[in-house]
Amino acid sequence: MPNTLNPLELIARRWQPSARFIERAAFATVVMAVIIVVTGGAVRLTESGLGCSSWPRCTPGSLTPTAEMGVHGLIEFGNRLLTYVLCAFIGLFIIAARARAPRRRSLTRLGWAQFWIVMGNAVWGGIVVLTGLNPYLVAAHFLLTTALLTVSVLGWQRAKEGDEEPRDVVARPIRQLAWLLVVATGALTVIGTVVTGTGPHAGDAHEVHRIPLNWQEVTQLHVDFVYIVVGLSVALWFVLRAVKAPALPRRAALELLGCLAFQGVIGYIQYFTGLPEVVVGLHMLGSTLVWIVVLRVSLSLRDRGPLPVDDPAPADAGEVADGQLAPAASR
Repeated sequence: MPNTLNPLELIARRWQPSARFIERAAFATVVMAVIIVVTGGAVRLTESGLGCSSWPRCTPGSLTPTAEMGVHGLIEFGNRLLTYVLCAFIGLFIIAARARAPRRRSLTRLGWAQFWIVMGNAVWGGIVVLTGLNPYLVAAHFLLTTALLTVSVLGWQRAKEGDEEPRDVVARPIRQLAWLLVVATGALTVIGTVVTGTGPHAGDAHEVHRIPLNWQEVTQLHVDFVYIVVGLSVALWFVLRAVKAPALPRRAALELLGCLAFQGVIGYIQYFTGLPEVVVGLHMLGSTLVWIVVLRVSLSLRDRGPLPVDDPAPADAGEVADGQLAPAASR
């Protein structure tokens, strides 16, 4: 019985993407994850969370929004459609990583992890709609998106490095300080979802159940963690300079300080202007950038060696140009 090849193996025989192409595909998944976060925030800030009253259909009788639903239906449905765009970019990353020789299973696993997080979060988003924007489920929905962003950043980083065992490029206490920064930033993100669940932007114009906590007290806790994250970031930057760490982690730490400064300015603006929707949206964008750079700082403190050397093309695969399809060589 002849061996049958799955579609990914067939593509791998005909296409050899460059390492640069795979890195760009991985970066595209990071960009799309950020876009999903920001557009999801736009759904909430425009009170379009129930623009589509059902799931997976937009309404019980229509797959797409109707004219009676107005702009809220379009915004909510548009956010749902972006999920397909995100899946397309993740699929491109998976296919390119699978086609690359030598095959790197770490990359394809990270790609599939992104896909399944998206699928799970899509179902979770449906539950959020069907439960009338339950604030606890909304918070979990955002955290699942943050998990997607985390895995996409890991995929982007792995696309730029080899597969050797991680080697510290700084002393272990410095790496531990960086991981403490990651944990503190993660806690800051979780508290931020609680602030959203208690704050004025419920996601729909009608009355929506909120988390029964004092919004100002939760906000103050959020601010306290901001100071912790800023303090750890400044300390890490000074330590990296003091020990003359490699340029990459020092640059990443400086980028983090810049993101925190931007986020701080936005935070004070939204506080003193009564939480206008546009500024809150910028704050959500800033939170994703901070999380990305925090992860990059931590990942820059270890080295996994250079990218694997390309395998020679199979004898029957023909000459395959970088990132191009080519016919098999004639016999």
